[in-house]
Amino acid sequence: MGILTFLLILPLFGAALIAALPSGSDRLIRVVALGTATLTLLLAWGLVFEFDSTQPGLQFLEIHRWNPRLGTSFSLGIDGISLPMLLLATLLSLIAIMASSSINREVKGYYLLMLVLEAAMMGVFMAQDWALFYLFWELTLIPLFFLIDRWGGQHRHGAALNFFLYTMGGSVFLLISLLVLFDSVPGGSFGMTAIATAAKSLPEDTQVLIFLGFLLGFGVKMPIFPIHGWLPLAHVEAPSPVSILLSGILLKMGSYGLIRVAGVLPQGVGALQGILVAFALVSLVYGGLLAWRQSDLKAMIAYSSVSHMGVVLFGIAALNFAGLEGALLQMVAHGLVAGAMFLLIGLLYERTGTRDINHYSSLVRVTPRFAFFTTLTFVAAVGLPGTVGFVAELHALIGGFQRWGWLAVVLSLGVMISAAYAIRTVARLFTGPVRAGIHKVADLKGNEMFAATVLAAGIILLGLFPAPVLDLMSASVAQFSLVFDGGGNG
Repeated sequence: MGILTFLLILPLFGAALIAALPSGSDRLIRVVALGTATLTLLLAWGLVFEFDSTQPGLQFLEIHRWNPRLGTSFSLGIDGISLPMLLLATLLSLIAIMASSSINREVKGYYLLMLVLEAAMMGVFMAQDWALFYLFWELTLIPLFFLIDRWGGQHRHGAALNFFLYTMGGSVFLLISLLVLFDSVPGGSFGMTAIATAAKSLPEDTQVLIFLGFLLGFGVKMPIFPIHGWLPLAHVEAPSPVSILLSGILLKMGSYGLIRVAGVLPQGVGALQGILVAFALVSLVYGGLLAWRQSDLKAMIAYSSVSHMGVVLFGIAALNFAGLEGALLQMVAHGLVAGAMFLLIGLLYERTGTRDINHYSSLVRVTPRFAFFTTLTFVAAVGLPGTVGFVAELHALIGGFQRWGWLAVVLSLGVMISAAYAIRTVARLFTGPVRAGIHKVADLKGNEMFAATVLAAGIILLGLFPAPVLDLMSASVAQFSLVFDGGGNG
């Protein structure tokens, strides 16, 4: 058994162990879930020490044939594009489980589904066979649907159904595009390498149509305007630990898939480059404006995610080294920032019973630790220098400027809108007179403080010392960008 297969099986083994435990042993179930997520994280992060960042190709490759007649295989591997996503997935899964101490009903089912979700997310980033990729992609729907539907808020049933229908609708187009690509391979194969080789010989018009199907399938999950309607409702109604994974990882699955497909269909994505940048800029500004209008803190973060994923799409649309590296780094940055935001706002909601920003004031006097970490995450969301978001947006801006010139200034407009609602939120939360009941709010403690510190450390350390993560992905991004005209390091 290879290391990646073992990594994939570990959360599933933890889920099976939880299923075998008595339903009333809540404390033991939490310990098993936490222990499994910790071991998974340690194993995944251990790959960094064996990963050769100078090699752009796949590493730790495992291939086991499933059905030669259908061209399917259990094929796993990672490169500089997938490894950062894998590391982020294991980190946020552990943080989400640590933040789940308030779950006090149907505990067994909750933690079982969280571990199954972690395995499915990792499978998406490790799969090197499109049939296997699609299997893991669809597998994420099942635990997420039940996590929202069973443990969500007042309108959880509608939110879960909305999320399921949107994603399934996009998956139909995704599947059609995959089947067309499968048919283009002599002898038929779902292997990513075989499909990438065969697809490059397809006519540009065919590539455009196939890529549009992928854009719909992956665009729903990112999400991009105008197919983002499921996101705000799902975020508001989902339990806060689930929102950490939904925003921190699930959205990245869409952009990760789009990057992979762009390399498979270079002529198609090149022909649609103008449309991609248009969607990116509209999502960037539209998401920021809607976030600025929200009084519900979770809805605000949800709409800000649409804006931040617009930055990712902007970097992808540039199709050059700087833009693609900026897109990948923005995926990491948004995972850390959004994860920290949902962690802190979720904990605040548990203490106060409200997410309405107008019900808070002067928390800095009562909860200084909350004030510090929340302010840090909001300024990081703006892309303040010294945080990882700044480095990511700078790379995306450079890539966009190299490709489109001064059109990239619109990216700066999105940053200004983000700054407006970030400053307003911090001011409402932590300044003004102390409202009745606010003085009883408890500050961060124990595991909460540890989880917030880990995410904050990632935001600052990668902002001050981005070289390690950039080096991790640069060789793969450089090779990827060479597929397109104007690629390479320029």
